[in-house]
Amino acid sequence: MDDTGTYKRDAAGLLRKMIRIKSFSGGEKERSDFLFDYLRSKGASPARYGLNIVCRTRQSGNAKPYLLLDAHIDTVLPSPEYTFDPFNPPYDSGTIFGLGSNDDGGSVASMIHTFLYFNDNREELERLGFDVMLSLTVEEERVGENGIRILRDHLEGVEFAIVGEPTGMKAAIGERGLLVVDAVAEGISGHAARDEGVNALYIALDDIEKVRSFKFGKVSPKMGEVRMTVTQIQAGTQHNVIPDRCDWVIDIRPTDMYSPEEIMEILGKELKSKLKARNLEHNSSSLPEGHPVFKALESTGMDTYISPTTSDWTRMPVPAVKIGPGESSRSHRADEFILVSEINEAIDTYIELIKKITL
Repeated sequence: MDDTGTYKRDAAGLLRKMIRIKSFSGGEKERSDFLFDYLRSKGASPARYGLNIVCRTRQSGNAKPYLLLDAHIDTVLPSPEYTFDPFNPPYDSGTIFGLGSNDDGGSVASMIHTFLYFNDNREELERLGFDVMLSLTVEEERVGENGIRILRDHLEGVEFAIVGEPTGMKAAIGERGLLVVDAVAEGISGHAARDEGVNALYIALDDIEKVRSFKFGKVSPKMGEVRMTVTQIQAGTQHNVIPDRCDWVIDIRPTDMYSPEEIMEILGKELKSKLKARNLEHNSSSLPEGHPVFKALESTGMDTYISPTTSDWTRMPVPAVKIGPGESSRSHRADEFILVSEINEAIDTYIELIKKITL
């Protein structure tokens, strides 16, 4: 697409500037301010809900539904293994380095300039059967209360969403949910030399072995089996005291066959430890069978898959797919990067896909 050159150059330049602005999850104000001002300088009319930014294309003559482009502006903390300053990375003409460049800066920059393409080109916008909305959210990495949850009440007219995350520009037509469970095994303290008490650590280890080998009865045709992994454990005060408490954590990735509540009920009957879910809202998500967007994906030749990771999608009230530049394997690692060519491809692909979608 020869007419997107300016948008591509601007996207790469914007991302390089974004990286210099710290935007840890829960502390995104400076970056939110920067992007709000950037959108206004480009002729858009952003609104803000908390620190979340929403933009709508200029309204067409007739009221149309909206297609939403969504990406998050927050980052995780940088790994201590960075070999350069994650906020002042080395310059390379073909690669953009730095914290959040891949997750989720590439999607943010690409979606902003895809939005601006349609906002600036009224003839292209009029050919669509819908208008375009952009949302830039906060607190996605921490699954906070001030991000997409706030925006759900301000997405009037949205009928479909493209969620920007690093997928290698493949289309995730579904994603597993997320259920984090805090488990507590309770015992009785005693002197280790006299073999007194009830060892909470052993209770936890028995439960952990059950989790490791447990199989849920229903396997999803789309997503496979529910995945469970024990990721943290803590017990004991000193070497000669039988621990009376062991805290441990289970990371669970649900499928469309089980709700978080159902999983909690099943595990509660299997394990001796007391279980408490941190959140029961993060169900798995999938594009409904037969949705017209499947035809648009097929016509672009885009590969589809089921994503193992969660995103803003899990809290969206509308059908969606997850598509974005960069690779998920680069996220949350030292020396994070994204290629300029990946951003360029994303802008072209988003525009092509949007033009093919019917709602």
